[in-house]
Amino acid sequence: MDTTELDTVVIGAGAAGLHTARLLAERGINHLLIDADARVGDTWRHRYRSLRLFTPRRWAELPGVRLGIGYFAYPTGAEFGDYLERCATAIGSPLRLSTRVSRLSRDDGRFRLALSTGQELVAARVVVAAGAHHVPIVPAAARDLDPAIRTVHSLDYQGPEDFARGPVLVVGAGNSGTDIALEAAAAGHATTLAGRHPGQVPGRIDTPLGNLIAGIAIRRLRGLTLDTERGRRFMAENRGHGVNLVRNHLSDLDRAGVRRAGRVTGVTGGRPVVDGEVMDAATVVWCTGSRPDLAFVDIPDAFGPDRWPDHVRGIASRVPGLAFMGLPFQYSVASPTLMGMGRDAEYVVDRLYAAVTPQPAASVRAA
Repeated sequence: MDTTELDTVVIGAGAAGLHTARLLAERGINHLLIDADARVGDTWRHRYRSLRLFTPRRWAELPGVRLGIGYFAYPTGAEFGDYLERCATAIGSPLRLSTRVSRLSRDDGRFRLALSTGQELVAARVVVAAGAHHVPIVPAAARDLDPAIRTVHSLDYQGPEDFARGPVLVVGAGNSGTDIALEAAAAGHATTLAGRHPGQVPGRIDTPLGNLIAGIAIRRLRGLTLDTERGRRFMAENRGHGVNLVRNHLSDLDRAGVRRAGRVTGVTGGRPVVDGEVMDAATVVWCTGSRPDLAFVDIPDAFGPDRWPDHVRGIASRVPGLAFMGLPFQYSVASPTLMGMGRDAEYVVDRLYAAVTPQPAASVRAA
């Protein structure tokens, strides 16, 4: 097996991984960036086509690289994917694409990374920035649905062609759920949106005033950190729930004719039950959340009893040299978002190299 030794490997070339790689490059640290996709930014390109971010440009940008849209504009998913690709070029980190880490283990104080290419990497430090949204979460009752009902998760949804003819039930009333429900209604489907209303941001963010107000709200979210009582309380109350509706409002749903209902409570005769009513749905779209795919991390001490990373602000508590980036509530409410990753990356890199004098980076050839 071909083995390469490095100081640091960053797993994932999304926004969290690029923030980390930029800081490593600035310090002259020998590192490698790995991503499973064929192009940097593909995770965003593969989301539903109508997706538009609701992070203002000034909070979405990485230092030194302009997003290339108007000051008050919001990028589409595809535009942001292309932007991340430009960031990767500007940062200039050694990069291996179409390469999946099949196993991350630790041996004699060093990390071993078995790659899908058959190669092996050995590193003193590893930052896992593999993304927070890769494994769909669906309720257990989903398996009891009639196979004739078309089902799709929001991670896989692309556009109205994914709906079968007939009524559409969207489960999950957060930002993705309301986006998809509005799209279903616009395509002529009788649409029901089921789920807990998460609240909504006042005002319209797609106006200059709304954009500025959104910036104020973002600064407030960044201030809800786990070392404050308010931040810890917010995490306890909101873990597992979507954030407030940002672009869509209840009035938009009402105007579009989207019926709003409560939670899905089960399945009867192969059909979903909402508020005690058996729904006649030709398509069910699960907008019920997702989680990171960390199954490749074969280091038991990296996790707590709940199989969630055991960390303090992204630094693994019991595995020296291991860190995570982009986790929900890693430090603040904003941690898994574009506006929170930069601060988290600075902390992670500072702590990983607190007692290290960086050496000039060695040349690492991308495969």
